[in-house]
Amino acid sequence: MSNEKRINEILRRLPAVDQVLKWPEIRDILEKHPRKLVLSAIRESLDARRKSILEMLDAPESGIDAKSILSDILNRLERLSRFTLVPVVNATGIIVHTNLGRSLLAEEALARLQIISSSYSNLEYDLSKGQRGSRYVHAEDILCELTGAEAALVVNNNAGAVLLVLNTLARGKEVIVSRGQLVEIGGAFRIPDVMERSGARLRDVGCTNRTHLRDYEEAINENTALLMKVHNSNYMIVGFTKEVPLPDLVDLAHRHNLLAVEDLGSGSFIDLSQYGLRKEPTAQEAIKSGVDVVTFSGDKLLGGPQAGIILGKKDLIARFKKNPLTRALRIDKLTLAALEATLRLYRDPDTALDRIPTLKMITAPMEELTVRAERLKNLLREVASGEFDFEVENNFSQVGGGALPGQNIPTRVVAITSKKYNASRIEKTLRSFDPPIIGRIEHDTYLLDVRTMNDKDFETVKRAFLRLVS
Repeated sequence: MSNEKRINEILRRLPAVDQVLKWPEIRDILEKHPRKLVLSAIRESLDARRKSILEMLDAPESGIDAKSILSDILNRLERLSRFTLVPVVNATGIIVHTNLGRSLLAEEALARLQIISSSYSNLEYDLSKGQRGSRYVHAEDILCELTGAEAALVVNNNAGAVLLVLNTLARGKEVIVSRGQLVEIGGAFRIPDVMERSGARLRDVGCTNRTHLRDYEEAINENTALLMKVHNSNYMIVGFTKEVPLPDLVDLAHRHNLLAVEDLGSGSFIDLSQYGLRKEPTAQEAIKSGVDVVTFSGDKLLGGPQAGIILGKKDLIARFKKNPLTRALRIDKLTLAALEATLRLYRDPDTALDRIPTLKMITAPMEELTVRAERLKNLLREVASGEFDFEVENNFSQVGGGALPGQNIPTRVVAITSKKYNASRIEKTLRSFDPPIIGRIEHDTYLLDVRTMNDKDFETVKRAFLRLVS
């Protein structure tokens, strides 16, 4: 028999979509899944088989029986039904991991989300006046209370906050920034690009590693709108360096009747240097300097939902609220609910450190991490000691999210090796688990960093290794 005749014979034996829909097993599936989804799975399966037959791959006649087709349809249906946004286990040791969703929310924030999302709310309704109100009042009072700012505004993220500030205060005019602060953040997103989109003109001064106060002063002209200080975010310059302290920049701006703006990037309300970390400027310190406007993120060191927080003088905040861009950048009720609940925890710093997951992970003591790493090691040895070796080792975590660049935090990891599986195979297998487990590889050893894991994650990893060895 010629190849062409063989191919045609196999194709004739391949059932049509209508035939497959009449199978008893498919009728049962249709009772549990939308018809449109089932049809997509059937068509995908039959198309794949038809292609395989035409290309004469892998004994194509072996895959056209009903049992094989049904199994493939079920697998495809499971994939089509799966959510694309899913929980993962973060065992990387990067606390504010941008790719993995940044900060975890405190239980108080989660509870508030449940309450606000399951009922109507006074999002834009003034209960005292019985008329339409503003959504921006809900987080403003607590932000002013915590930071000492005259007024506050919250938008959808910090890039949006910077865009709004510059568009309102410096459109068509110059903004003076140190050359060493023209940072690029995640996703090739650059501060100069944000400035350009705002309508402001960038005037960079100084050198990459050193900028003096005189550099700013010499650049001031009749077209200058404001002086701006930008946090270095995800990199640091060491060695022969100099930058102008914020109070000096504020004083220079005000002497020339200009505005001073600081973008803190990953803003913080707690001085983490008391826990052995490098000093990061806090929002309170920025406001105390007399700066006119300060912006920062809500979902990094603050430990809340994604948001861009703007603090500053009352008259300036009022101008931001009137800018039409504010409508495009506004936040929804869920963000406001989670943010307000997170901010309330900062009324007592000890409570914030204990209840906000990001802060708790950053400040977790080595003694606690050692105990947890030993427990995870023992759990894994119970189910997989025959094929894998598990050891507790010293290593380093990172804050991530553009905060404290280059700062290594001592941690404890469970190091995993195997004669049967190399580190890449272990990584891929665990990443394919449900829920996916994301660790890291160093020197062909797979590592699980317990600093970014919780007790629930331990059981997930145990189940993954039990499945792997079985």
